[in-house]
Amino acid sequence: MSAASFDPASAVPPEFAPLVRELQHATGAILKPTALEERPLYGTTLYIANCVLDTRYGLFRAYVFQDVIDKHYIIALAHGDVTTAATLYTRLHSSCVTSETLRGCDCDCVQQLEGAFKVISEKGNGVLFYLLQEGRGVGYVGKARDRMLVQASLDQVSTFAAYAAMGLEKDHRNYENISHICYLLGIRASWIVLTNNPDKVNALRDQGLVVAGTETLEFEPSPFNLAYLSSKAAGGHILKRPHETTVKRALPPEPVKPFRPHALPEARRFIYSASYFLPMKPVDNDILLSELQFRELFGKDRIDRYMSGPNPLVRGYRVIRDHRYFVTINPEALALHKKTQPDDPILDLLTTPYWFRVHVYYDIVTSQDYVVLTHGHPRVHDVPVVRLHSESLFNRFPLRQAENRDKMKHAVKHIVSYGVGAMLLVYNDGRGAGFGAYAADRMMTETGQALSSNEAYKKLGIGYDSRDYEAAFTLLKHHIPNEKIQMVMNSPGSLVKKPEYAEALNRQRFDVEKWIFLDDDAVGD
Repeated sequence: MSAASFDPASAVPPEFAPLVRELQHATGAILKPTALEERPLYGTTLYIANCVLDTRYGLFRAYVFQDVIDKHYIIALAHGDVTTAATLYTRLHSSCVTSETLRGCDCDCVQQLEGAFKVISEKGNGVLFYLLQEGRGVGYVGKARDRMLVQASLDQVSTFAAYAAMGLEKDHRNYENISHICYLLGIRASWIVLTNNPDKVNALRDQGLVVAGTETLEFEPSPFNLAYLSSKAAGGHILKRPHETTVKRALPPEPVKPFRPHALPEARRFIYSASYFLPMKPVDNDILLSELQFRELFGKDRIDRYMSGPNPLVRGYRVIRDHRYFVTINPEALALHKKTQPDDPILDLLTTPYWFRVHVYYDIVTSQDYVVLTHGHPRVHDVPVVRLHSESLFNRFPLRQAENRDKMKHAVKHIVSYGVGAMLLVYNDGRGAGFGAYAADRMMTETGQALSSNEAYKKLGIGYDSRDYEAAFTLLKHHIPNEKIQMVMNSPGSLVKKPEYAEALNRQRFDVEKWIFLDDDAVGD
């Protein structure tokens, strides 16, 4: 019996069945609401909202749910006919903020996410379940401490061994919400699961869902995720390429020293939990090289030969602050060059990242994680470039237009160009009101229940901005050596709308020497 075909009223004596039907929405209630205010709840899974997402792989409808016990969100991204199709393609995808928001290269999560979108689009019908279960369910604090230990061991300790050393199981994820969602959406189909992990297939079957087959999603390892993928293969994932690749593992640029969690003396609400290095995908194909790296790779005038011809390997280069270089590569031409000249040192530019150090804090007041990224080593005369970046969960997906993701790239480019800076990631969507509020805002404006986000927020009963700027700037202060900074913001107008922002800056005694407004920028991938 599938979850969608189960009748809750059958669980009680027949004389009480009418009471259950008054209490419980029927299967498929989300698709056939009796009123706009209906918010069906089944099991621990509450329906919040739905809206359309325009992705590079076509239109998907995002159905947003929240678990009423542990409060995490689940997004069911449906494409095509999901209610009458006999079989649907699906992926159970766990969130990965480092690759999907922060452009990290040390796992394959974003490749699997976009690969699943592509397959479901090509097949015509399917549902991608996006679960906020970071780090196989242990959260970003646990995941970051794993990364710290693995990097400190120079990849000699596997990710699963790191989990065990910290008293964690190898996987803390729970997939029970999937059957609840199938009930609420009225899905009765069997599934073809896009996964390398047999445990996910078993999890669906344990819920009474029918699995008709599986397809793997595997990609060529990189120097930064080879150790991670090898650990997964050793842990039972269906992966062949880690054993077959000729890619060599890359280590962090500096030693990583593990430490025990401790409270910040100046703000004891924050527990400093982990610090490690994140290799970040470059922006605009601009590869960052030191003067020494540039000379070793190209020598005197040798770069010109890589810039010649109708399809050059290098499109250009320029000198930036502190005698560093941005070399703009042509990835497609380099990929072709690799087939004929696999030992050419210039191919290393295909896997040369921007290195950021990640600092992870746990806030005992809000029970949230805070993430600070730092780049470079500040000197006393430096004026670091600083950004407070608000994330959008939907921008983790391959949308045709992703404003927040683009602003992230803008900010990264400014920090790397200057050479010293910091960015704090604010998780809460909806100007701090949370992802549920943001999704409800999207639904109301999309369906005409509100003419603008401001009107939607009034109907939701929340203010314009709920973000905790004081907490954010307290943490940033911990990573900025002096008071002078260059502050990155979206626009002058956004500064005017957020007086709390400027007030928190002043209270933390930041001296903004320069404002950098992202609306003035242009940036590619």
